[in-house]
Amino acid sequence: MSAQNLSLYHIVRESSLKENAPLLIMFHGYGSDENDLFSFSSELPEELFIISVRAPLAMKPYGNAWYTINFDDINGKWSDDEEAKQSRDLIAKFIDEATTTYPVNKDNVTLLGFSQGTILSYGVALSYPEKVNNIIALSGYINPELLPDDVETKDYSKLNFYCSHGSVDQVIPVDWARKAPEFLKALNIKHEYSEFPVGHGVAPQNFYGLKKWLENKI
Repeated sequence: MSAQNLSLYHIVRESSLKENAPLLIMFHGYGSDENDLFSFSSELPEELFIISVRAPLAMKPYGNAWYTINFDDINGKWSDDEEAKQSRDLIAKFIDEATTTYPVNKDNVTLLGFSQGTILSYGVALSYPEKVNNIIALSGYINPELLPDDVETKDYSKLNFYCSHGSVDQVIPVDWARKAPEFLKALNIKHEYSEFPVGHGVAPQNFYGLKKWLENKI
């Protein structure tokens, strides 16, 4: 099942519940699409209503991105933070659309991101904490440019993070990810952080860990 009438293209797996289902929204990484993380859906609790979203920027020859990553001789590798902010706000809008369109519980919303999708998930949760509850942050990091000015005074009491990273990640250095638990702790935000001996990907033991964590939260 898919729907194109909302602000972002997406595919869904319906819940075993007919109404008030816990909602899980997936955000893929740079150069991928909505089918990538959706492969997890068959292994996740059947009561979850799962939406996997396609990022808005089409890449050539294929794939999609939440924001442009530029490569040049002067600045090296750098991200377009303005595009990232636009995607952050678009996701926030999409959450509102999804919770009014589908038979889900707007007070039980989980975001699951990988890489660039994780960076956006952090940005959405910390900017719009009233819209989400649980965040599964795989192989990403917190970009300070995507955070609100009042980050130190916002109410983050209902947020809960599961953060994980590969200890030999060759795309996003693990040192970047290790800053997340320090940041979350400083704001008294509930979180878990784990590392696994893999590169830029999700190890089987990582998946089983996030699945167990999620089952306890929904």
